[in-house]
Amino acid sequence: MEKVMLFDGKDASKWRHRDGSECKWTVRNGCMTVKPGTGDIYCTENYSDAMLHVEFRCPDMPEASGQGKGNSGVYLHGCYEIQVLDSYELEPMINGCGSLYCLATVLSNPSRPPMEWQTYDIIFRAPRFDEAGNITEKGRLTLLFNGECVHNNLELERTTPGGLSETIQQSAPLLLQDHGNLVSFRNIWLVRL
Repeated sequence: MEKVMLFDGKDASKWRHRDGSECKWTVRNGCMTVKPGTGDIYCTENYSDAMLHVEFRCPDMPEASGQGKGNSGVYLHGCYEIQVLDSYELEPMINGCGSLYCLATVLSNPSRPPMEWQTYDIIFRAPRFDEAGNITEKGRLTLLFNGECVHNNLELERTTPGGLSETIQQSAPLLLQDHGNLVSFRNIWLVRL
């Protein structure tokens, strides 16, 4: 199985904004950081079943709280958001780091402090369709957050808000969210399964 690098720390050439323009996020010191106000970015590489790896770092925002504290998101297939948030030492919650936004709470919260790198290792099983294009099986995911299983074969009941589309597809890209905070990403790759 071939590893496909989506971001290797050198350039953001495989990423585009929603309008198709080149990525305007800052690439420096091996990472890509949200440039607030420029908008979400998606990868030009589509996938179906895949193992994905994403590393992220939330900024230190001691005066902020809740959804205003190191907020971003990793959207599988452009429509299922795994929340990125500074949730260090908080109880698991439906909109906390690692949760499927407003859909499923993490089983535990292994979040590290802000400014420390964290990892999502995701096994994604894409939805299945019949010949007429009807969904016969919903998508599923298993998520290891900093090496700890926080979702195990979770069925994705529906899309989450803010994605590329509410239409579920057989193959789609990864999307990273600009929520106005200086969240950084590095070492993003996938292996098609």
